[in-house]
Amino acid sequence: MKRRTEEVKITVEFGGNINVETGDEVFDHLLNTLLFYLDQPGIIEADWDLRHHLWEDTGIVLGKALKEKIGDEKVARYGSALIPMDGALVLASVDLSRPYFVSNLNPKEAEAGFSLTLTKQFFLALSRSLEATVHLRQLAGTNAHHVIEAGFKALGTSLREATKASDRVESTKGGRN
Repeated sequence: MKRRTEEVKITVEFGGNINVETGDEVFDHLLNTLLFYLDQPGIIEADWDLRHHLWEDTGIVLGKALKEKIGDEKVARYGSALIPMDGALVLASVDLSRPYFVSNLNPKEAEAGFSLTLTKQFFLALSRSLEATVHLRQLAGTNAHHVIEAGFKALGTSLREATKASDRVESTKGGRN
């Protein structure tokens, strides 16, 4: 899956090993974490003008790539994870049905490169393009690195659970939406 605009060039491909090279060390770390916990090895490469465009557009491309990978497969649809990381504790819950994003992530201690604004833009773009409801709840923690990374780990784990194969369509309506 590729996205090319005047602001970004982003490629997301699944398979092989995890290899993330966006030019943003913090984002590379978080995307590596997400792919690892999602259990979807692949590559993410990007060229960009502003960090905001990188984070948001990567969320768009990754969401579309995941949606394409799932296709019409019958999947568990729902996934949840509660992830501790030192003093941080973050809950993520996912429903692969329609786009909606809710988050109360709000670390009090800043750390260089870990931006709550960029994090929320990434998660919002991912939920929209994947057409998934994503809830992220910070239950404890103050350090930006720990809270945000726990959020990426929890989301990856939730998505891994939600995308597991199922024997049936997980909807009383008879469809995925």
